[in-house]
Amino acid sequence: MERSAVYRLALAPIMLYSGSLGVIAASTGLAFHLDAIRPFCALWLAAAALAVAGSFVLARRQALKHQESFWTPPTRRVAQALSPSLTAGAIVGIVLATGANDDGFTLLLACLWLLFYGCAIHAAGFFMARGIKVFGWVMIAGSSGFMAALALTQGNLPLRAHWLMGIFFGGLHLAYGAYLYLTEKGKPEA
Repeated sequence: MERSAVYRLALAPIMLYSGSLGVIAASTGLAFHLDAIRPFCALWLAAAALAVAGSFVLARRQALKHQESFWTPPTRRVAQALSPSLTAGAIVGIVLATGANDDGFTLLLACLWLLFYGCAIHAAGFFMARGIKVFGWVMIAGSSGFMAALALTQGNLPLRAHWLMGIFFGGLHLAYGAYLYLTEKGKPEA
């Protein structure tokens, strides 16, 4: 149970940071009309890289502050659980960014990224508190629902991919981070 509280404390600032990046990326994409596949991929892959790097820095900083080892066996297991799905999502994004010319792929790509991310988060949830698995399922369900809507409307869904990414990678992360922060007895230290 103590380890669960530590994960919650570590996860709250990481979720708030990642959610803020998601909102910023979505706002940037919408403001500058980065709807073509290459700029869309470049923007969101850069946001993902910043989210991973920043999350690493936040977690490392917390470990140093508490004079704890950072790369522990549980941390390695979580990283191993996240890696396959996150790598697959990155590869799909890079392949589409470098080879696809049809800009209609952006909404499908956003759904695929949500799916891969949800799978990664759910897998990592086996080593953390139950809430992160539920968060992963929300991502998977949202992705599946939007892909079904895309299929039913034959790709004519009146939704821009940046909105979808901003809602899930921005808004949901901010909401989950705020929930973790507000429901924990101690304050997250980042």
